[in-house]
Amino acid sequence: MRLLFPPISLLLALGIPAAVDSFTHPQSNSHHNVHNALSSLSRTAGASPSTSTTLYAKKKKKNTPKDAALAALDALDEPSAPAASSGGAAVATLDFLEEDEPLSKKDQMALEKKRQKEAKKVKNDQDRAANAEKEEMDKNKRKKALKALAEMEAMEKGTGTVNNSDDDDADEAGPPLSKKEQKMAAKKAAKDAEKNAKKLKKKQAKNLGISVEEYEKREEAGELDLDVAAGDDTQVNGDATADAASPAAPEEKKKGLTAEERIRKDRPPPRIRIMESSQPDYTALRLENIAITFRDQPVLKSATWGVQTGDRIGLVGANGAGKTTQLRILAGELEPTAGDVIKSHKDIRVAMLRQEFVDEIIMTRSLRDEFKSVFTEEAEIMDQLAVAEKELEGMTGNEDDAKAMQEVLDRMAKLQAKADAKNVNALDSRVSKIMDLMGFEQEEGDYEVSMFSGGWKMRIGLGKVLLKDPNILLLDEPTNHLDLESVEWLEAFLRNQNIPMVIVSHDREFLDQVCTKIVDAEGGICTEYQGNYSNFMGLKKTRMDSWNASYNAQEKKIKEERSWIQKWKLKQPQAAKQRAAQLEKQKNSDDYVQKPPFSGKPFRFRFPPAPRLSPEVAEVKGLSHGYGDGANPLFEDTDLFVEKSDRIAVIGSNGAGKSTLLRILMGKEEPDKGSAGVIGQNVFPVYFEQNQADVLDLNKSVVDTVQGASSRESYNELRALLGQFLFKGDAVDKKVENLSGGEKARLSLCCMMLKESNLLILDEPTNHLDIPAKEMLEEALQHFDGSVVVISHDRYFISKVATTIVAIEDKKLVKYGGDYKFYMDKSKAFKAKVEARYFSGGARIGAAPLIDLEVLNPPKKKNFGGAKTANLVTRKDKGVKNAKRDAKPK
Repeated sequence: MRLLFPPISLLLALGIPAAVDSFTHPQSNSHHNVHNALSSLSRTAGASPSTSTTLYAKKKKKNTPKDAALAALDALDEPSAPAASSGGAAVATLDFLEEDEPLSKKDQMALEKKRQKEAKKVKNDQDRAANAEKEEMDKNKRKKALKALAEMEAMEKGTGTVNNSDDDDADEAGPPLSKKEQKMAAKKAAKDAEKNAKKLKKKQAKNLGISVEEYEKREEAGELDLDVAAGDDTQVNGDATADAASPAAPEEKKKGLTAEERIRKDRPPPRIRIMESSQPDYTALRLENIAITFRDQPVLKSATWGVQTGDRIGLVGANGAGKTTQLRILAGELEPTAGDVIKSHKDIRVAMLRQEFVDEIIMTRSLRDEFKSVFTEEAEIMDQLAVAEKELEGMTGNEDDAKAMQEVLDRMAKLQAKADAKNVNALDSRVSKIMDLMGFEQEEGDYEVSMFSGGWKMRIGLGKVLLKDPNILLLDEPTNHLDLESVEWLEAFLRNQNIPMVIVSHDREFLDQVCTKIVDAEGGICTEYQGNYSNFMGLKKTRMDSWNASYNAQEKKIKEERSWIQKWKLKQPQAAKQRAAQLEKQKNSDDYVQKPPFSGKPFRFRFPPAPRLSPEVAEVKGLSHGYGDGANPLFEDTDLFVEKSDRIAVIGSNGAGKSTLLRILMGKEEPDKGSAGVIGQNVFPVYFEQNQADVLDLNKSVVDTVQGASSRESYNELRALLGQFLFKGDAVDKKVENLSGGEKARLSLCCMMLKESNLLILDEPTNHLDIPAKEMLEEALQHFDGSVVVISHDRYFISKVATTIVAIEDKKLVKYGGDYKFYMDKSKAFKAKVEARYFSGGARIGAAPLIDLEVLNPPKKKNFGGAKTANLVTRKDKGVKNAKRDAKPK
């Protein structure tokens, strides 16, 4: 009996515990007891967790009684299913308990490798199954979307049905689409329809030989010939017709926020604030973080600066930088998109002299009446008093009129009180005082305003502004139309005023003489510099050099950091990720140095080639002319001759008759005596007038104005030309009335380029132009191969353009055969006066550049046919005939 136990234990270890039941002898109860004990032992061992963590190798088999027992067990029948299921876990555990020899390290590694391989195989099978399932789902979704699209197209055509007989896959799409899937399909259909409509429009525009923009404009105006536009092929992408221009779904795309809406969303609304504590004699006006947009284009982003008592501020910057816009905000005429306007007190008075102040002047008024037109409230009070006096004169004094008379007298008493408060009786003395301050004689008060020149009209405008008794004075380009004497008078006048003022001007010498502080508007941001214009140029150069150096050093460091991240992102991913995050954090921090503003490419253009010109161009002969029935003579029996390739600058003081001379040459004004005009053959003159607002149609857009001046250029060519004049994008749709003075001048120059000309007559073309624009015009005139007659008070501009000077002296036209430097050298006093105005870092007047246009643009040789190398053959043995001739014996 003892020999039976080891085989039974072995059987249990081999995983066939059910064989123990079959091995039990029917006549031996002890065998049955042993089986029960072993079953109990196996259940207890199966609960022990420690036995499942160690692997043991099987012992080497020996010829023992156990072998015989095992052989006998092999011969037994297979165990029943219930017996096998009842003790499987326990027997597996006993298998490990019975094995006392551990596996080798090599076997363990092989076993582990096998297990990982099987796990990887299972995972790959699962991934393939998941991908296949996903592809099937995507395929079904696509089938559903296509089916929905077909249904919608059928509904649009009015059939309401879809024929899916040719598409077997569509039948397998499954149930109807959900709302979300229908919406997605509708959006896709609308997008495809819009794309096809654009392609069709482009194709039709190409058939008409016009641009897409011109096609759209004609389509809106109903001027399209659809038969020609459609051409031979009315399809786009094979099956999309013009009907595809209408979207399949009625849903409209949500438009993005405009620049103004974004600013209003991110920042608080604009406010007007009053300083809490300010002295009675202290005046201040300040802009704080001002932002403003026009036509979805930001003009100012964050303008912060202010003017106070004792300040004479020069506001400088390129055309379109927002200088005039800031003046209008200070004057209360324009509300910013965001930011604060801070005032020293509530009832502050701000007066502004505009660029186009001439538009506010009525030419038929007398000088005195024009000055009085400022007092609108006082004039209304006086008119009401005059009406009341006439009513009193019409009353008879009867008892019936007593009540009405009393009402009129009461009204007159109230009006008289208002008149006394306004000091109406002192208006004439105030006008006389301002006339004397502006340099007018008292007898000139009865002259019509039209009799005065542009410089004296500027004095009229400035006098009207000062009559308003302002606390702050705003001057927008006050030196336009002024000669040297008038500019010096204005400089002295402004320096003697105690009124805080802001001046916008491109005259650097004027700013250097007047201003105590400079505000530079660039890139939508304003920067303050203490001192005059000379100090400003030095301080700005230092600041920009430092800014560029800091930015370049920062960008170099960022480039090195990015290079390191790119190099080590695979070998050290964690470190590369951390350094990339630090780099991104640095770029979003306040310490990050922004890119300095870049002025861009210089503005450059050339006038069209001038047609062939005769030697004589224009002539002034025996000219006598004046105003006021001879009371104000301008010219007395004077002569002038203009020849081919002359570049003449007409100079003289304000009121000398420079603009009048050009108007007479162009036939816009008849002379009192003598003659003046164009005499040459094949002369095509172009006249650039002094005030562009008087010439341009203010109700037209920029592109419409240029199209009106064009005769043969296409729309695309005009857009390219406007781009050269800095009118890009939405700027071409701006109304002329919304343009600044500099933009109007550029627009007029652009229109002048479209006209064929060989004689340019320019009346102060540099007014309202910034420094880069003036330099552009200088270069263009230097390369113009026709004749030029120009008026300008910009001495540096004249020195670059003119090769001949014509001065109006003692009512005569005196011609100097040299440039402006030659003219200055003729008078030592005048030369000293001009050179005294030079400032540090500013330009100096030198000799006019000599440009040989025949060398730059050599004439093309005419080709009359024949070989290009005719008469150039020098080898006598070249050619067949020459070779035969040389081969003959002599």
